[in-house]
Amino acid sequence: MRTLALLLALAAACGGGHKAKDDAPIGGGHDGSGGGSGSGGCTTPPAVPVAACTPVSGTTVAANKIGQVSGGAMLATSPPNDGRLFVVEQGGRIRIFQNEQIVATPFLDISGDIVAGGEQGLLGLAFDPDYACNGYFYVWYTLSNADVLARFTVSSDPNKADAASKQVLLSIPDFATNHNGGMLEFGADGFLYIGTGDGGGGGDPHRNGQAIDRTAASCTSTQCEPLLGKILRIDPAHPANGKPYGIPADNPFANGGGEPEIFIIGTRNPWRWSFDRQTGDLWIGDVGQDVDEELDVLPAGQQVGKNLGWSMYEANRNYGNYTPDPNGKTFPQLVKNHTADGWHAIIGGQVYRGPCYPDLAGKYFFTDNTASTMSVATYSAGTVTSTDLAGTWPSSPASIHADARGELYETTTNGSVYHITAGP
Repeated sequence: MRTLALLLALAAACGGGHKAKDDAPIGGGHDGSGGGSGSGGCTTPPAVPVAACTPVSGTTVAANKIGQVSGGAMLATSPPNDGRLFVVEQGGRIRIFQNEQIVATPFLDISGDIVAGGEQGLLGLAFDPDYACNGYFYVWYTLSNADVLARFTVSSDPNKADAASKQVLLSIPDFATNHNGGMLEFGADGFLYIGTGDGGGGGDPHRNGQAIDRTAASCTSTQCEPLLGKILRIDPAHPANGKPYGIPADNPFANGGGEPEIFIIGTRNPWRWSFDRQTGDLWIGDVGQDVDEELDVLPAGQQVGKNLGWSMYEANRNYGNYTPDPNGKTFPQLVKNHTADGWHAIIGGQVYRGPCYPDLAGKYFFTDNTASTMSVATYSAGTVTSTDLAGTWPSSPASIHADARGELYETTTNGSVYHITAGP
């Protein structure tokens, strides 16, 4: 984004951690409201059951503030089947809301272990599909010269993580302070997807977006880091080949030719993206450079190895010193212009699949950090249709994301947390 001011007892039924389902499609978000875990055998109940709601008809959308955290609220999310809401503070803490009331003690505080400020900080959080059994959750944070993926475990207190349980799974060298990505999601395939920015600096000076192989001459000459400017996919449940994670067999470079963690190529700063929990389609809000903000939709089964074009292209426009080559590139279905639309840092959101506001089903909610609007889109046969909703909406948004039930929450860089609702 451009400037952004316990261990749970493992019952025998839990087995050895989650495992990708053999018949799971590529992509597709793990539906936190669904039954069963990735391993198919975990029977441990969630710490707080998901509450039922009385459905409300209507499409008049509102953002209702439920609370405030310190500093920037980067994301709100939940463990599978769990009725609590976990909010990521940019400064390094994770806070819990229960019944839309904040719990006094932070769930996790790693503020002393990270670098925060500007676009840096604690930026992402995802809970393992088997969280109720193994207590694993994953975070993304920045250091002065790296972007880090780490795994923690919850303590014997379900409202408190074990800070000493940290295991660093991946540390990617990053030369600048901006464009750090940070969105984490598990797919229906049981794998962890990781969005990385191009490393920053403006204009992708090291050409990280299109780099795929760190040993290639074109990469070494630009001092590239090919894990930047990508969406990565790993299997944290099955470490292999000396790494603390495995590589899914159908990753595009699993057998060579590029870095095996790479899943999607050519992102600038995919600040927020998500899977449609019903269809498996992947919606990516990729922050633009000088002219355009882009929204990409990759249908389920059509995601592996896609190239979104940066930094050869900014949205649909030729960019930089590359010789333009549209072959093999996937261009956005929706573009918002800096001048005409007043958008400068798109905030990708999520498709509503909750039970409380049935008339919103299938609608994708997204916004922009500068315009502070609320936009709704639908996707059909390769086309995105979008509408900007009238009204005044939260300023400086940072995310729109679903809890375990599928209800959407918007967070802002000033620490506000809102529940997106609807009515007549």
